[in-house]
Amino acid sequence: MISTMPHTKDNLLITAGPTQEPIDEVRFISNRSSGRLGVEIANAAARNGWSVTLLLGPGVLQPEDTRIRVIRFRTAADLQALLLTEFPRCRALVMAAAVADYRPKHPSPGAKLRRTDTDLQIDLEPVPDLLASCSRQRQPGQVLIGFALEPADRLRESAQDKLERKGVDAIVANPLGTMDADTIDATIFSRDHSGVSSIHWPESPKGVFADRLVRWLQEQIS
Repeated sequence: MISTMPHTKDNLLITAGPTQEPIDEVRFISNRSSGRLGVEIANAAARNGWSVTLLLGPGVLQPEDTRIRVIRFRTAADLQALLLTEFPRCRALVMAAAVADYRPKHPSPGAKLRRTDTDLQIDLEPVPDLLASCSRQRQPGQVLIGFALEPADRLRESAQDKLERKGVDAIVANPLGTMDADTIDATIFSRDHSGVSSIHWPESPKGVFADRLVRWLQEQIS
């Protein structure tokens, strides 16, 4: 269970990058996330006076700003354990990591599967929903922002569904092409006492978007 330690006013927790879910000692299931957007958000937040902790996945470059506290994770289980410790201490969580939806049910750590001429079947199990878990255990005043990466034709519908289903304050919706691009064409869906609203920011470099998102977050909690 998450601790009830009071969060600090200016602490921002950000997750970025992919997870790697091991099949055996050398193989894993992952995705194409570069982690670049989460790192840009961390840099922008540090420039704007936040005390930033960045939980950073494998293969992602370190942020430029040396004031950022960086903790590495590899698997969804690693990230889950870090969130148990770090989430209660933050004022806001930006969950930009591309966490696997499924992982091998019976990995073979310490071994390497041998190649044969027969088919190989890997049983997968669902990964716990880390963002929804944080939402259920949030303290009063904490702000949670999630991300939705979807095909453009169902982006709005998926983002609004995710906003309600996960119980977060905002969802940043962006089309699939964002994963490999230097730019992002994003819409923020958020909710308050009057219902769900959206803001579309035209396509821009990820660093520019990060500055906009940090300013928007500061307005929400001021």
